[in-house]
Amino acid sequence: MPPNIYDIAKKAGVSIATVSRVFNNTNNVKESTRQKVLTIAEEMGYHPQAYAQRLASKKKNSIMMLVPVMSNYFFTEILKGTQGILKNQEIELNIVNINQDQGVLHQVEQIIKRRWADGYLLASLHLTEDELIKLRRYNVPISLLDDYSPNFDSVSFNNVEGGYLAVKYLLKKGFKQIVFIAGRADSLPIVHRIDGFKKALSEFEIPFHETQIVTGTSMERDGFNEKNGYEAMQKILNMNPVPDAVFCSSDVKAVGALKAMADRKKQVPLISYDNLSISEYIGLTTIHQPMYDMGYNATQNLISRINEENSEICNDIHSPELIIRSSSEI
Repeated sequence: MPPNIYDIAKKAGVSIATVSRVFNNTNNVKESTRQKVLTIAEEMGYHPQAYAQRLASKKKNSIMMLVPVMSNYFFTEILKGTQGILKNQEIELNIVNINQDQGVLHQVEQIIKRRWADGYLLASLHLTEDELIKLRRYNVPISLLDDYSPNFDSVSFNNVEGGYLAVKYLLKKGFKQIVFIAGRADSLPIVHRIDGFKKALSEFEIPFHETQIVTGTSMERDGFNEKNGYEAMQKILNMNPVPDAVFCSSDVKAVGALKAMADRKKQVPLISYDNLSISEYIGLTTIHQPMYDMGYNATQNLISRINEENSEICNDIHSPELIIRSSSEI
C-alpha cells in the first residue's frame, strides 16, 4: 500500500492537519516544519503534486473533513473511524480546521467553492438548518458528523438523553445536590447535556438552579480541556456545602477534576461523558459515545453519496450507554 499523509504525519511527529497545510501551501506552518514534512514525503516516495493533478480532473479521489478543533480527543477518536473505512480505498483525506470565531458558514462556503474534494465531511460545526440549506446550492456531496439535518446524510448522538441518563443514575443513588461541569455556554453539546440534566431533575421533582452549572476560565477547545475541569472542581470543592455529586461534560475535563480532588484530598462521586480509552484506566463512570462508529458511518455515507449510491437521506442517531466504574461509587 502506498504511503499516505497519516504515515508522513507519524514519522514527522506532527498532526495530519499540519501535513495537509504543507501540501496546500498555506502560510501558517513554520518553515522548518514545512521542510521536514517535504523531506520525509520525498523519502517515502509520496508526491503531493498528484493532489494538484487530481484537481484538474473531474474525480479527485479526495474528501475533506472540516472540524472546529483538531486537537480535541473526541475528534481523534472520530478520525480513527474515518481511517478505518478509508485505509483500503484509494481516497485521500484532507483535514481543515474551522475557526468558530470567524464565521463558520463563510469559511465552509469558501472551501466548497474551490472544489478541492469530491465531498465534504462536516464534523461538529453545528450550522443552523438555514445555513445548511444554503450549502445545497453548491451541489456537492456533504455528510454531517456529530450533527443532524433532515436535508443531509448525518450521524449524531442523543446528548439530551445522555445528560438525562447520567444525572438520573446519580439521583437514583440518593444524591440530590448535583452540579454540572460545563464548557463554553453556547456549545451545542453542552446545551443539550444541560437539557438532559434538567429533565432528570424535573422527573425527581428537584428544582434547578443556575448555580448548579460550573465551569473553569480556560476555554481552549471550547472548555473541553483538563485545566477547565481542574478549575471547575476547585470551585465546587469551595462550595458550602460541597455538592453530593458531579456530572462532568467530558472525560478530558474529568481528568482535571480528579486531579483537583486528589490535590485537595477530597472525594466527590463523579460521572463523565464520552468513554475515551483512558476512562477505563482511571475508573471513570461515563456515558459512552460510539465515536469510532460515528466516524466510520459518516464517512461511509459520504462515499456512498459521492458514488451516487444513496437514494434517500440517511440519518443515524446513536443512543447513550452508561458505563459504570469506580468514580461514581465513592
